Amino acid sequence: MRGEFVDVGGARLYYYAAGTRGAGAPVVFLHGFPTSGHLWGDVVAQMPAGHRIVVADLLGYGRSDPPGARALTLRTHAERVVGLLDALQITSACVVGHDLGGGVAQSLALDWPERVSQLALVNSVAFNGWPTRNVRIAKALMPLVRRLPTNWLLPIVRADLERGYYDAARAVHSIDKFQRPFNSDEGRKVFLQHLAALDPKETQSLGARLAEIRVPTAVVWGPNDPYLPMALGRRLAEAIRGASFHVIDDAYHFTPEDSPREIAQIVGALLSSATR
Repeated sequence: MRGEFVDVGGARLYYYAAGTRGAGAPVVFLHGFPTSGHLWGDVVAQMPAGHRIVVADLLGYGRSDPPGARALTLRTHAERVVGLLDALQITSACVVGHDLGGGVAQSLALDWPERVSQLALVNSVAFNGWPTRNVRIAKALMPLVRRLPTNWLLPIVRADLERGYYDAARAVHSIDKFQRPFNSDEGRKVFLQHLAALDPKETQSLGARLAEIRVPTAVVWGPNDPYLPMALGRRLAEAIRGASFHVIDDAYHFTPEDSPREIAQIVGALLSSATR
């Protein structure tokens, strides 16, 4: 695997490439809040051959640049993903999104349908079924939250993220990586920008249009997700014509890390079915 930076609209997005180019559709993996492309590492390792794979860090996450004054809506994230695809000369790809990245993937499929060949939504934000109660409280108390020093804020976030993992040891390792760009005074400001930008009105608007999606779609859920209930996943699958719905036993919210082999198999089957 190799990682590179691409300038998109004056900001650098980091991505790493994997897989092997072939006749199969490229696959683009999008993470959620507040994670990074690291989320997909074990899934990528088990993907079928013959597909160019791109794992992106959205703006303000992982190794990508801080957002500065740039917007962090689902649509603006999607616009930047389109810019990344343009830079990589990828005309169309299977888009796989987790959590907030699932909302970005929905925006891509609806507003740039020609760029999406297949769609997989894994424990995705949708409709008005997010953010969680804790996040809503944090947003309501933003003037107070902004005063919290970094060494107070990040442990609170860590404790909440740990609830989303089946494997506690995996949680420790991954959350360390996810929080690294936020572990400074400037990083704390970026984290709070992301927090403030979480807006279910966006997915409500997208939700009203989901029947417009015409590409093969898989919706995948961990039934023990403490943030996004499985009923939300069923509703999402039912709203997209012909979408399949997959429940992965024992998985929590971070299904790509809890059950990477199963995710790779589902995405692989999605890619295969589209070529028959």
